Order: sequence, then C-alpha cells, then structure tokens
Amino acid sequence: MDGPLNPYAAKPEKRPAGYTTLRVPRDGGAPEEHRALSFRQRPLRVWLNPEHGRDLLRLDYELCWATTWMADANRWIAPVLGLPELPFVDFGDVLLQDRPDGVHWKTAPLVDYANGRAFAWVDDEQSDLDQAYVTTHHRARGLLHHVNPRIGLREVDFRSLANFARSLGTSQATG
Repeated sequence: MDGPLNPYAAKPEKRPAGYTTLRVPRDGGAPEEHRALSFRQRPLRVWLNPEHGRDLLRLDYELCWATTWMADANRWIAPVLGLPELPFVDFGDVLLQDRPDGVHWKTAPLVDYANGRAFAWVDDEQSDLDQAYVTTHHRARGLLHHVNPRIGLREVDFRSLANFARSLGTSQATG
C-alpha cells in the first residue's frame, strides 16, 4: 500500500511468482460525462500478491492506505489481498502536486495523519528530503521504508517492518 502500505504497479514484462494481475478501469468511477475518454485507455495493470494481506495483518500495526487510490484501495486492492476495509489518508488538494522544496507530496499529509504517533511508510518514491522532513516535523519515530516497485514487498521488507514495530516497545504503530 502506498504509504504505509502500498500496492505496486510493477513494470517488468514478467509478473513475479505468487502475484496476480488486477486490471482496473482507468475511469476509477469517473462521472458518466468523462467515461467516454477513459474507455479509449487500457485498464491500469496492478500486480498484487494475495498472501501479502495475511502478512500485513500479522504486523503489529494499525494499517491504513496512503495511496493515490485513497478510498478506492478498499474497493480494488483490499479484496485481492484479503484485507478488511481500512482507513485511508485523504490527500485532498495536494494529491500529485509537486512541492518546490522537493519533498514528496505525500510526506506532510502522512505526518499530519500520524498525529504524533510512530509510523511506517512503505513506498517507492521516498527520498532523503522526505526523511529530513519527517525528522524535523514529527514528534515520534517514522520509518520510511523504500520498496522496489518492480518486485514489490518481500520477506526482508516484512522483517524490517516487524523489527521497527518491536523497537517501539508499544503495540500498534501506524502503518
């Protein structure tokens, strides 16, 4: 799940073992008057590993979506992963808006959403600028965990997330 836990729209020609292909219409629920344009586009191809839902639920985290899909992640991704409906970060007006300081557009809303709680953000677009922003603007610990979008989450990623949660010495990090 982007963000704390992100789906990966991978680009290699060959789908990784264990993954399934989800094809989502590009209209994403667009109003009727805008759908004619979306029918000319190919569906968005997303590779998901159904076992990841179980692995995510085993982590000691409050899971939430931090993805451009926002609420639609519950409609399209959660069922494939076997996840319950999860809260999501509403990015509002900053959705996909570049910042002049180079910090990712998700970073400030994620810090606001965490609201002083420790959190883990799993994504493929974080940079050192994002880590610096979190360190400066967030009272608790934040793990920015980069995952290669071409291969998605692996066992080592789940270990890193579990180790971070254990290092907090509390139950339920936001992730």
